[in-house]
Amino acid sequence: MRSLLTKYKLVIRFILTFVLVYGVLSIGYKFYLDFSEDSKYYPDYMTHLVGKQTESILTGFGYRTNIVPHTEESSLMVFVNQKYLARIIEGCNGMSVIILFIAFVVSFRDTFKRTFLFILAGSVLIYAVNLIRIVLLTVGLYKYPWRSEVMHEVIFPLAIYGMVFLLWMFWVRHFSIQTKSANV
Repeated sequence: MRSLLTKYKLVIRFILTFVLVYGVLSIGYKFYLDFSEDSKYYPDYMTHLVGKQTESILTGFGYRTNIVPHTEESSLMVFVNQKYLARIIEGCNGMSVIILFIAFVVSFRDTFKRTFLFILAGSVLIYAVNLIRIVLLTVGLYKYPWRSEVMHEVIFPLAIYGMVFLLWMFWVRHFSIQTKSANV
């Protein structure tokens, strides 16, 4: 048993670190959501921010856009030219993807500074790509409503998770301590 633990020490450490970081961040995010229930930003600050930024970008591209709180559920309704197209729920704000990204990067950590900077840059990139995803999805729903399922279920999740996967591979190949010690 000891030889197996020694042999797979890096794998076990990765799994334990990933589960711990992912669990702590997810629980922290759950507390954030619980405390956001009665805030002035509906449904929570991050989702509200994504909604407002989506509205600004679409308006900047010439689409008359309104983002309004949904009256029956915890979401924001997206209207383009007074046509209800979509809703932005808490899951659309990208935070769960960022939490997943952070847990992986910390599990394959490098120096504190590099790890922190990569997490910061990657999180900003994920947030920006997610915002672009919502904007493009809204435009797609406006112009091609019959393609809504393939856009929402396949194309845009593939884009966001594909980008996260590429960031992970870049991190592991170029920065992580485990990769450096395996190459020695």
